[in-house]
Amino acid sequence: MEQRINVVTLGVQDLGRARAFYEALGWAGQYPDDEVAFFQAGGTVFALYLRDKLVEENGLGEAEGASAVTLGYLVRSPEEADKLLAAAEAAGGTVTRPAEKMFWGGYSGTFADPDGHAWEVAHNPGWTLADDGTVTLGG
Repeated sequence: MEQRINVVTLGVQDLGRARAFYEALGWAGQYPDDEVAFFQAGGTVFALYLRDKLVEENGLGEAEGASAVTLGYLVRSPEEADKLLAAAEAAGGTVTRPAEKMFWGGYSGTFADPDGHAWEVAHNPGWTLADDGTVTLGG
């Protein structure tokens, strides 16, 4: 298996609400039907899919509960992190951890989208973030 992720899919209760949230953050996507939305996110596809369909199609049992997943979004400065957290809150998300200087030398905060999926917004001065959003581990 190659070391990469091509698609991240989040199960959502209300696709219209979830789409509106990400669109309010400036994202544009493709919407083939009323069950799924696809967004190009750099070299990765980010998908929103009705939770019951995701559970059914992938044989996931409700008894196992939700997975703990944090999606990461890197920014170029601490100020950009603050602005993004404010935009997420204005779009209907919840800031679950305000941004602050971290023990590892960066700056980070977290918001949850309307379905409770967590996004860490971080400035990591030890990583290189290219103009196209590509991240390179290390300097």
